[in-house]
Amino acid sequence: MTTKEQQFEQTVTEHKNTIYMVCYMFSNDSEEVNDLFQETLINLWKGFDSFENRSDIRTWIYRVALNTCITLDRKNRRTTATTLSMDINLFKDNDADTQQVDILHHRISKLKPFDRAIVLLWLENLSYEEIGQIVGISTKNVSVRLFRIKEQLKKM
Repeated sequence: MTTKEQQFEQTVTEHKNTIYMVCYMFSNDSEEVNDLFQETLINLWKGFDSFENRSDIRTWIYRVALNTCITLDRKNRRTTATTLSMDINLFKDNDADTQQVDILHHRISKLKPFDRAIVLLWLENLSYEEIGQIVGISTKNVSVRLFRIKEQLKKM
């Protein structure tokens, strides 16, 4: 294995939870989450040489993961697929906390992809400045958008 491959493997190992979490916010289906994860890894690998350390590696990974998921989400929304479901999950918890998390996840999934990305980063406790750097908007714009998104989630 070359040093580039070793560096990439180490980077992915250190940030795989971040990548997976971004992918999870764009799908409930485990197969689709895995597909998003793999597509993100491909895009990270393609851009690994061009990463210039002008920002934190974590910021770059968030940006690549979010852009990958948003792009694939848009493509998937254009095509309609019929899925079969038994509407039962034998492994699902039915406690109040789990139900609240499920409701929140469902509401967030109804947001536009860009707004979903902002909420995801906010839930990860990133500062408004970091969120702005990742999604490419000003800190003030992050503040305004989060306020509007929170109001939108309350009305759902």
